[in-house]
Amino acid sequence: MSTLTDVNLPEESTSHIAADPASPTTAKTVLTVEEIQALLPHRYPFSLVDRIIEYVPGQRAVGIKNVTFNEPHFQGHFPGRPIMPGVLIVEAMAQVGGVVLKQLPEMAGGLFLFAGIDKVRFRRPVVPGDRLVMTVELLCVKRRRFGKMQAKAEVDGQLVSEGELMFSLID
Repeated sequence: MSTLTDVNLPEESTSHIAADPASPTTAKTVLTVEEIQALLPHRYPFSLVDRIIEYVPGQRAVGIKNVTFNEPHFQGHFPGRPIMPGVLIVEAMAQVGGVVLKQLPEMAGGLFLFAGIDKVRFRRPVVPGDRLVMTVELLCVKRRRFGKMQAKAEVDGQLVSEGELMFSLID
C-alpha cells in the first residue's frame, strides 16, 4: 500500500507541497494521475480523477475531473445532448474518497467497495467542457473495515451533486 509519503513525487512537484503553518496535519498537495493510479486500481475508461489538488491526511481530499466530449459514455448518454451519467459523478467522488481511505494506516491493503450510498442528490447536469471539482471528507471509520464520507461535486462553484458514501474493505 502506498501512502502519500511513499508516492514518488518528481523533484519539481515537491514545490506544490506546502504545509499550513497553523496546523501540522494540513497540507496542500497536488497528486498527478500517475500518482493517483499508484493508489487506486481504476484504469481507463473507469479512472475518473485527473488530479488531487488538496489533501489533508485522514480527513479530506479535493480532486478534479476534466470532462471531455471524447469519453465513451457520451456516445449513448445522450446523442445530440451529452450529459455525464450521475452514477459516474458518484463514482468520481468515490475515487477521491479512495485516495483518503487508501492512505489510512489502519485501512492498509485490500480493496474498497461501495457499502452504501445515501442522500445523494443531483442539482445540475455535467457536460463536456466542465471541470468537476469533488470534495470528500471522512466522517468515520468503523472496525477498521468500514468508512463513511461526505462528498460533494461542483462545477464553476455551483453544486452538482452531494451525498454520503459508505465503503467496505475486502481482502
